[in-house]
Order: sequence, then C-alpha cells, then structure tokens
Amino acid sequence: MRTNWVRFLMAACLSVSVSAIADDATQQKGFDIAKQRKERDVGWGSSESSNRMILRDAQGNESVRQLRTQALEVQGDGDKSLTIFDQPADVKGTAFLTYSHVDGADEQWLFMPALKRVKRISSNNKSGPFMGSEFAYEDLTSFELDKFRFNWLRDETVNGVALHVIEATPTDRYSGYTKVITWLDTEAFRPLKTEYYDRKGALLKTATMSDYQLHKDKYWRPHRIDMVNHQTGKSTTLAIDSISFDTNLSVDDFTQNSLKRAR
Repeated sequence: MRTNWVRFLMAACLSVSVSAIADDATQQKGFDIAKQRKERDVGWGSSESSNRMILRDAQGNESVRQLRTQALEVQGDGDKSLTIFDQPADVKGTAFLTYSHVDGADEQWLFMPALKRVKRISSNNKSGPFMGSEFAYEDLTSFELDKFRFNWLRDETVNGVALHVIEATPTDRYSGYTKVITWLDTEAFRPLKTEYYDRKGALLKTATMSDYQLHKDKYWRPHRIDMVNHQTGKSTTLAIDSISFDTNLSVDDFTQNSLKRAR
C-alpha cells in the first residue's frame, strides 16, 4: 500500500513539473512571437495618412467619416499620434492626440471644437468607444510588449496560410479586455485577426486586418481593418486611402496646443 502511495505522489509531482515547464515554454514562445512582431515594425520614423471610417449600425445603415492621422516613432517610448476629422460637418475639426508609453499609463486627449476645449481621456475610460465607433480608445495606442503577458496557443493553417495563434493578457487593470487572441502569419508576423474578450471573459469583438501593403520595402500596413462587435451587431471599417512616410514630423507637432490648431 505504501509503495502505491509513493508511486502516486511521484507521478503527481512529475505531472505538475511537466505542466509548469509546458506553461513556461508556451509563455516564452508567445512572447518571442510578439517580440518578432514588434521588431519588424521599428525604424519607420514618421507617417501621415488619409483615412475613411465607416460606421454601421445593427441594421447595416452606414455613415462615413474622413480623417487624417499623423504618427511619430519615439525612441525608447511608445509612438505619438494625432488624428484629425475633416468630414462630415458635425465632427469636422475634432482632433485626438495619443502618447503611447512602453510602460505606465498611455495619455490621450480629445479636442471638441463645439466646446472649444481639450478633454483628457482618463485611464478608467480607455475602454470606451472612440467617436461612436467599435474601436476603443485603448485600441488606438501603439503595440508595446510590457503592456501584456503572452502565451502561445497553437499554430494552424487557414486557406493555405501558416499562422501563429497567441494570447495576450493586458497588465493594465483599467483595460476593457481580459484577453486578446491574435492570429499572425508565420512569415512576416502580420496580425490578420484579433479577438477581444470583455471583462466577463465573453467574446466582445473581432478585428480583421486585410489589404496589406509593403512600404519602404520593409513595413507592412493593413489598408483595411474591420471591427465587428458581436454583442451589439455594430461594426466599423477603418480604411487607409493613402499613406506616406518620412514626413519630417517632430514632437512639437504632437502637443495639446496642436489639437486646437488642427485643421
């Protein structure tokens, strides 16, 4: 009887040890894949793009907005970005400024011309909808490794494309997501699909990235992102009509005063 108990305890300990090693291995692999994604998008400097945001309600009715985005890569920190709405008239002149950070809370401000004031987006409101779209404020910051814990789930092939599937758990307690699952192609580490799970652990929305184009012979950009909210039936498409790099932007172009000057 004693021998059986000893064997049982040894088997249980071995099982726990193997499980711990497997967990460490999948976490490291998940991090390594995410790191590859990040490292392949370093060095682009600055960019400006013209975009369309198409909002659809649950019945499929559409409204279209025209906007421009300027972005600046910051050495040793997250990116800065400034988005300016041009059309329609009810959002014209609205401007949105983001300072992403490698660690610590990101900073975001929204200028509303009708109120003639700049509103700071607080950390506990970052999960709110951006300008009535299905994109949350936190979706509009740069991808930073230290903001998540990663885990590799599996590799799979879809329509002949080999994919890594990784899970990212936000470390920010104010995040609106409990986890984010992303499918990346194994060749260029481009995210092709991302699922977002809400604070109750239920699937909230899915982003599908398509129409990838290569810029400066190195940097891939999806020229279309479709965000579908599974809980409301609403969706938003963000389409890039044109984009240019090496635009000579500086940190002086990304200040709270630049929000009010945006035209």
